[in-house]
Amino acid sequence: MLSILVTPEASGQRLDSYLAARIGTISRSRVKALILEGACQRNGTVTRDASEPVQPGTTYCLTLPAATPALPQAQAIPLDILYEDSALLVLNKPAGMVVHPAPGNPDGTLVNALIAHCGESLTGIGGERRPGIVHRLDKDTSGVMVAAKTELALTRLSATFAARDLERTYKALCWGVPHPSVGRIEGDIGRDPRERKRMAVVTRNGKSAVTNYLIFRNVGMAAALLTCRLETGRTHQIRVHLAHIGHPLMGDPLYLKRRPAAAKLLPEPVRSLALDFPRQALHAETLGFSHPISGVALHFKVPPPDDFQALTDALLTCE
Repeated sequence: MLSILVTPEASGQRLDSYLAARIGTISRSRVKALILEGACQRNGTVTRDASEPVQPGTTYCLTLPAATPALPQAQAIPLDILYEDSALLVLNKPAGMVVHPAPGNPDGTLVNALIAHCGESLTGIGGERRPGIVHRLDKDTSGVMVAAKTELALTRLSATFAARDLERTYKALCWGVPHPSVGRIEGDIGRDPRERKRMAVVTRNGKSAVTNYLIFRNVGMAAALLTCRLETGRTHQIRVHLAHIGHPLMGDPLYLKRRPAAAKLLPEPVRSLALDFPRQALHAETLGFSHPISGVALHFKVPPPDDFQALTDALLTCE
C-alpha cells in the first residue's frame, strides 16, 4: 500500500491524476480503475470518486495489487538490445520472429523473450507482468522496435505513435521502379474482400494510410531500393501500398502472387536470387522519438540483416 500526503501546491487537482503523477509508473486510467475497485482510502475511509479534488493535508492510501504472472511464458531467447532503462527497451528484431503469441505461434515470440529478459523490471501493465508492445513488425520484417516496461511508458508511447510525433524510416526492395522517384501513396486499407488473410486498398470501411517513398537506388527498370516513411498507419501498409501501385516487395508471400515481368530484366544468377528471396524485403531502419518519461530525444538506426544486404549487393552489380 502506498501512502501519499497531499501538499499545498496540489490543491484542487483531480485525485486519479494526482496519484498517477506522484506514483510515476502507472497511468491515470489504471489509477482510476483501482479507485473504482475500492483500492483507495482517504484519511482511512474508502473513496471511489476518482475525480474528487484533493485537499492539502489529506492522506490517500492506494493498494497496488501485485502484478500477476503474464500468460505467455518466459523463454530465454537471445535479443539484440539497442537501449534499455527502467521504462522501456529498444531492440533490433530479427526476421522470422513473431511479436505476439497467437494460434500457430504459441511461443518463441518476442513477448516470450521480453518477459524472460526483463524479469522483475516489468512493473505490471493492466495488472499483468508483461511488456507493452507499442507497435508491431510482421514476422518476416526485421528492424528496430520499442517496447514499454511500465504502464505509464506504454500510455505515453502509444500517444506518441498515434500523434505520429516520431521518425520511422524503412528500407524496401521492390520489383520494378516506381514513378515518380519521390512519391506519396495514399489509400485507405482494409481486409481484402477476395482473400481475408491479406489487406488491400479499399474504397470503404478502411483506415486512412499514407506511405511516402524515395528511390534510393534503382537497377535499370528491374528493381529499386526504396526509403519509405509512414505518414499514417502501420508498417504492414508499405507492403499493401507498393503492391497496389504495381511494385510489390521482393519475396512478399502475401502480395506477390505471380512471377513479376521485371524479373526478365535481371541476369542470372541475380534473377533467381531475387525470385527465391524467402520473405518480404522490408527492414525498419530507423526509429526516433522522445523518451516518455524524461523527454530526451532518442534515435536508433540499424543496418539491414545479412540476407537483405546480400540481395541488395547482388542487385547493384547489375546497374
